[in-house]
Amino acid sequence: MDDALRAGVAVYNVGEYHAAHDAWEDEWLGLADGTDDERLLHGLIQFTAAVYHARRGNWSGATGLAESAGEYLSGLPATSHGVDLDVVRDYLAALEADPERVERAAPPKLTVEGDAVTPRDLDFAAAALAAEIVAEEYDRYDESVVAAGIDYAREELGSAQTRFITFVMDFAADVEHRDIIYQRLSEHVERRQHKKRDVEGLFD
Repeated sequence: MDDALRAGVAVYNVGEYHAAHDAWEDEWLGLADGTDDERLLHGLIQFTAAVYHARRGNWSGATGLAESAGEYLSGLPATSHGVDLDVVRDYLAALEADPERVERAAPPKLTVEGDAVTPRDLDFAAAALAAEIVAEEYDRYDESVVAAGIDYAREELGSAQTRFITFVMDFAADVEHRDIIYQRLSEHVERRQHKKRDVEGLFD
């Protein structure tokens, strides 16, 4: 759960409010209703949705989600899995009272163990999750290409090779150059797959 939590926090902190929930959703769906972890992820998912709707001017959607997110997070400790929930709860209460506040000030950063985690702070496992959700978020990226790159990167773990690891982590972290990184990743994935096709069946 912690890798998914950090991936979602990191994506949220660079302004990908819609994409952030994808990092948490699969984990949340697998948890029993009413557990602290289920309430944490459910509340964070609705928190990001409230921010997303407020930024799009959907005031009624933002206030409704702010209220329900606050209910899910109520009663949880000040920090859960290292996430500062008091900041989240305070913002949700303020957003519910005045959703147009999002036009005057940016939403708060989420912190884990006091750090406002960004994609550059992630280890490979969490960065791979972040890369997957970014690819899913935008039509210009082929999710299967990114998934293949992640598989090849996992094969490199513990070896001297780092080409695909670097591509995956840079794709997750470097917003400014992401399209170029994706293009290079896709080229290397195609070369790898072409080599594999060349040897398939040779010894059948």
